[in-house]
Amino acid sequence: MKSLFANGKSTLKKYSLLVLLSMLLPTLGMNNSAESAERIYASYSAIELSISMEALEDFAKKEVITKELAVYKHYLQPEQIQELRQVLVTPIKVHPVAVSQFLYTTQGEFLLQRLQQVIHTKSRQPKAGFYALRSALILAAKEPEGLTLLNVLRKYPTPSIHLDLARTLSIAAELENLVSETNRAVTTVAEKSDLEAAIGRLPNFSRIPDFRRQGRLRTQKQTLKFFDLARNRLLLTDIYLPKVKTQVPVIVISHGLGTDSSNFAYLGSHLASHGFAVVVPNHPGSDTKQLQSLLDGRATEIAAPEEFYNRPLDVKYILDQLEKVNRSDSRFQSRLNLQQVGVFGQSLGGYTALALTGAKLNFVQIAKDCNQKALNKTWNMSLLLQCRALELKGKDNTKEYNLRDERIKAAIAVNPITSTVFGEAGLSQIQTPVMIVASSDDTVAPALNEQILPFSWIGNPQKYLAVIAGGTHFSVIGEGKGSSQQIELPSQLVGDNPKQARRYMNSVSVPFFYTYVAGNSKYSPYLNAAYAKAISNQSMGLSLIKSLTSTELAQALNGKLNTVQP
Repeated sequence: MKSLFANGKSTLKKYSLLVLLSMLLPTLGMNNSAESAERIYASYSAIELSISMEALEDFAKKEVITKELAVYKHYLQPEQIQELRQVLVTPIKVHPVAVSQFLYTTQGEFLLQRLQQVIHTKSRQPKAGFYALRSALILAAKEPEGLTLLNVLRKYPTPSIHLDLARTLSIAAELENLVSETNRAVTTVAEKSDLEAAIGRLPNFSRIPDFRRQGRLRTQKQTLKFFDLARNRLLLTDIYLPKVKTQVPVIVISHGLGTDSSNFAYLGSHLASHGFAVVVPNHPGSDTKQLQSLLDGRATEIAAPEEFYNRPLDVKYILDQLEKVNRSDSRFQSRLNLQQVGVFGQSLGGYTALALTGAKLNFVQIAKDCNQKALNKTWNMSLLLQCRALELKGKDNTKEYNLRDERIKAAIAVNPITSTVFGEAGLSQIQTPVMIVASSDDTVAPALNEQILPFSWIGNPQKYLAVIAGGTHFSVIGEGKGSSQQIELPSQLVGDNPKQARRYMNSVSVPFFYTYVAGNSKYSPYLNAAYAKAISNQSMGLSLIKSLTSTELAQALNGKLNTVQP
């Protein structure tokens, strides 16, 4: 028994079911049975532990160790006992309707099947355990204190719960390995950034603008409606224009899954104040309205697989329409330079940005990574979305779309999903300058799998990798305004300092787009590690490098690069 806790202080915290639940919930018929669990049976090899829910609740809520629990006290250090209690009562604040609807999607049901490997009914009947676990999660989310592991156990709608500790420890070890490998990769990037900073040239802020600050130009915002009749897509598009009479380059911002144009108003206005026209479309089918439809029961999926080609086509269509509007609409007066276009995208928007620069859907890689056996071995949650692209293969309406747009001169992709949907073959097609931005604490699109390793696959020498230490998948997303359909994210998911992450986006996007879209090379000194170090905040660091090879990554991972799963 003692061997279960032999790894010391971090074992219970890292090896708890809360880790599994926290990976389930960031992505987002109720059973109202009055029956609830009374006893927990935890098995490990030939040993079975038995604890009543009453004793567990006394321990978790009142810090009382009953006689029933006292026997296990001998196997735990005092700090481990406190960690166990924290694991049981730490809440994840999430709307119960969001939990309910997500757990009825394809992705939600797949994750339930994974969790069912460790939490099951006495009968071990797959369907019974599946429905019981879904019911417990939904009912637990409705509790005033939020979704906690204790509430999940208490709401389990059978008299007893059976936990497979061996499988729990195995899964937790997989998660810990993923975190460990990511940390080593992030450290490698930070160390290389420090070396580059030591020999890099720092911009002279007294002579050229400090892009951390708002620009001097006044801006105006307007919203245009475009309707693509061929695809039946209404494209509400925000446009931020600097008040100048000269022609200006254009930047397109593509929002992520379940968000909308308002989430990047901060970046749109910032770029416009520095002399760019900024176009921020709403992608129907993968925006806040689609998410609300899911929560209302009017949709059955977070996003249709067609979004993998519809989103880049949205951008191409809007640019085509703007070429007409630019000539005919007095508000524009030919001020838009639509042959000098950059694109910024976050998450699924990051995918969109890379597709527009020439990265190609890789159906061979998708088929390889998305078989059931491979999926059962991964905890990369972004694969559940990437694998949907496989449904496009062979459909009549998915002819060989050319998603690349020659007008796009450079792209910034933040937290993009890449490893499977593009793979090495798809990313190697990129010939335009790109910046990949990763967040060290991203559990949705893990930095190592989805950004750091894929960065090494891009052969184009005009590339940059930025890593935000302590950032999450949601850190750079601004607060949505004027939309009742925005769903507030729990603070645990957003991270500790989202304002700093957004300042980084402001600080690096302006010089990057000045250099590669506007074609002004005097701003290239900003694009180095010395600049990143100069603007880096101690509580949330920023690293920036220009190259990283698979050999360097393999050395950082002790030669285990080939073991990294998508």
